[in-house]
Amino acid sequence: MEIRIVRSKKRRKTVQAREVDGKLEILAPANMSDQELEPVIGTLKRRIERHKVKSKLDDKALEKRAHRLNHQYFDGLLRWESIAWVANQNKRHGSCTPGRGTIRISHRIAEMPRFVQDYIIIHELAHLVEPNHSKKFWEVVYRYPRAERARGYLMAVGLEDIEEQ
Repeated sequence: MEIRIVRSKKRRKTVQAREVDGKLEILAPANMSDQELEPVIGTLKRRIERHKVKSKLDDKALEKRAHRLNHQYFDGLLRWESIAWVANQNKRHGSCTPGRGTIRISHRIAEMPRFVQDYIIIHELAHLVEPNHSKKFWEVVYRYPRAERARGYLMAVGLEDIEEQ
């Protein structure tokens, strides 16, 4: 992506980025050196790219899929407030906050095979039943017949720890 830097004497400290006509426009203070600006541009560029990835993902389709898996593996008994794709989880596959009923699934999972995506959703739904990684939790997760295969896939791509129940 081409970068265009616009410096302004009115700006004191903040740097802003936006996409204009397919170019990354950086709005920066006039007195900020290129050396100071370089790491900030990198951060802003990554943020905009994550936002673009996230905007292509369909939270409603994810919600529908979670409901289908809830009915199939949890007899439709689970309830949650929200489930959504996020672009800020680079070390986790997903997260669940059982007390608030919020589930977040990393955008990185969207590129993986469907059975792996289903495993991640089921893993996070299972936290609504068991909020930890206890033996009971893994019993719930392994209701999904492809759980072991999905974990193997994640291990192969370096995204799953070998820790076990």
